[in-house]
Amino acid sequence: MAATRKRILIVDDDEAIRRLLKRLLADQYQLAEAPTGEDALEVLPRFGPDLVMLDIMMPGIDGHETCRRIRSSPFGRGIQVMMVSARSSREEQARAYGAGADDYVVKPFDPHELCSRIRLHFRLRGALDTITATGEHPEETHGSGMANVHDVTVAALTKVAEFRDTETGEHLVRMRSYAQILGEELGREGPCADEVDEQFLHDLYRASPLHDIGKVGISDAILLKPGSLTDDEFETMKQHTTIGANILEHVAFGAPGASFLRMAAAVARFHHERFDGGGYPAGLVGTETPLPARIVALADAFDAITSARPYKDPLPADVAREIIERDSGSHFDPVIVEAFLGRFDTVVSVEKQIRDRAPVVLGSNSLQPEHLVAAARA
Repeated sequence: MAATRKRILIVDDDEAIRRLLKRLLADQYQLAEAPTGEDALEVLPRFGPDLVMLDIMMPGIDGHETCRRIRSSPFGRGIQVMMVSARSSREEQARAYGAGADDYVVKPFDPHELCSRIRLHFRLRGALDTITATGEHPEETHGSGMANVHDVTVAALTKVAEFRDTETGEHLVRMRSYAQILGEELGREGPCADEVDEQFLHDLYRASPLHDIGKVGISDAILLKPGSLTDDEFETMKQHTTIGANILEHVAFGAPGASFLRMAAAVARFHHERFDGGGYPAGLVGTETPLPARIVALADAFDAITSARPYKDPLPADVAREIIERDSGSHFDPVIVEAFLGRFDTVVSVEKQIRDRAPVVLGSNSLQPEHLVAAARA
């Protein structure tokens, strides 16, 4: 029925672009259009879009300011914003994500990929809305019931990330286990012990597999490229940290009962920071990077080193240990490295128990609802 279709607001001062988008999307979605940012903000409360497709260069307020106003509007909660712009520089993309955009598509765009990315965002949104609903009505889920809802939703979100990555689902399982082992060790004694309690470990368990959820916003041409990325492509790939954090922060605002989402947002944004400040996206130094992200950085690196990839063979766990020890104080927090060394045998036992299957990599057009259903039932 038309009433159940998702709503998309197209905002572009180019009438030809608006006509093209309407031809592409009219059969599947309810559409409204606006030629300027000011007009879009007037339409927003009346139309109630699920997604805003937003140009940057427009008369009046530009797309960046329009996006910021959407995010701060009482009507903007839960709306996804996709920038559709002729500007392709990484600086422009970084500005868009900084303004709160969930995705960035460069004109001229491929119609099939554009439509598939829209569908992927809506499937992701549906999984996130499950958490929002439980956060708004905690009286309807008590004790383990709430935890079960969160775990099922995390499984669905993790499945989205898994199908958009060149790594296997086992990577996420192992990496989560490594993060838990490190968290438990850090909670026993040392400078992090006061920060690591039972709630921290529960949140870390749910948050850590979502570290790369922002890859839903990276184009298939880059994400699924079989060879090495160019410098510009790698800069675009780096944006997955900001994309993932934006997605998770938006839904965390509406789900106060799901504290793991706030941790997941921090992990998504900062898990590529380095202890010496040489990481991205913010260049944080030392303990400026939140503890969960510092834990996940090491857990993710150990699994990357010891796992096969299309471009490399796996290295033995002992070699990975040497690399991580060498990078203590530069890439990794020395306190977390010490915890890793203290529980190294336990980490290795997990690595031996959970072996990779061949990865199944799907483009954004291939992810179907039954994948999320299967994840929820697993």
